[in-house]
Amino acid sequence: MSLTDIEREGGGPLTARRCSERADWTTLRQQADWQLDLITREQCLAAGLTSHFIAWRLTSKRWVAKAPGVYLTRPGRSGWEVEALARYLSHGDPLAFAGASAAQWWGWTTHGPQTLHFVTALHRRLSPGPQVRIRRVRHFERVVHPAAWPPRTTRAATVLDQAAAASSEDAAIATVANAVQRRFVAARELVTELGQRRQHPFGRLLREVLLDVAEGAESAAEVRYIRDVERAHGLPKGVRQAATDAGRARAHDTGYREYRLLVEVDGRVAHEGWARRVSDALRDRETTVAGEVTVRLMWPDVTSGACRSARDIAALLQQRGWTGEPHPCRRPGCVIPRRG
Repeated sequence: MSLTDIEREGGGPLTARRCSERADWTTLRQQADWQLDLITREQCLAAGLTSHFIAWRLTSKRWVAKAPGVYLTRPGRSGWEVEALARYLSHGDPLAFAGASAAQWWGWTTHGPQTLHFVTALHRRLSPGPQVRIRRVRHFERVVHPAAWPPRTTRAATVLDQAAAASSEDAAIATVANAVQRRFVAARELVTELGQRRQHPFGRLLREVLLDVAEGAESAAEVRYIRDVERAHGLPKGVRQAATDAGRARAHDTGYREYRLLVEVDGRVAHEGWARRVSDALRDRETTVAGEVTVRLMWPDVTSGACRSARDIAALLQQRGWTGEPHPCRRPGCVIPRRG
């Protein structure tokens, strides 16, 4: 509808002024402030504005339509949050951000995803539109945080959604480990949420590794060391994120304090960069001066070479006083011989 049409139907400047005088602008302003300068058509009508007044605001470019029935009251404001919230407001409740979209609202990630992800109640059917994914869930109230604005899945549900979307087991482990070690969510919360998700693609694996994550494993590579090197071959249990006897406060991935042996597990990208390599070398030198030996394992050493790594770590432990014996794991061709 053009501005001329609005004036012809009684929606010109004079009518607009009268409508403006009757409207509850205080409530509308509060709603817009809360919603990143966005308001909905329903909110406008509830505040006393007319359809003609809304159309006049849009035609005169005082407002800008950002999604069906959603208007930006401060033209020029932009950003992922504005676009995402406009899509949410256009669909209405019950709806909540999920997955990568929820992670962005929680501040766990720093780049908003191009495709928006939502969850809604099981009984509701919506047409999501381009670059929007809406998943219906049976227990909507359980997975959505009761107080966060805009509505989003709980931290635990968000992490497990992200893990479910991972491309591999290691990527799923890394997602969970990152969330726990950054104190975004507690391991026990993830265990509880996993108990409600029988169909999670990595559920069984994550249940196994969450205890290790809770004890300090910070990456998929560290989990691999604990699971496939240490535990699978009967090595003594190390202390995760262990302090050292060196002068500076430096934590190590795994420490066998009784035997003064430290194990660092460097993932494929976790320790890249010259500055990090210099720091690692300094840390190794300091622990050696303090009488502790540092063994540095890379990604292949905890995956395809896990058995060889277990054999070498066991030999070092035995040289330093361990009286136990490693045993072969279930992998075919394990290099550790079977005793007896």
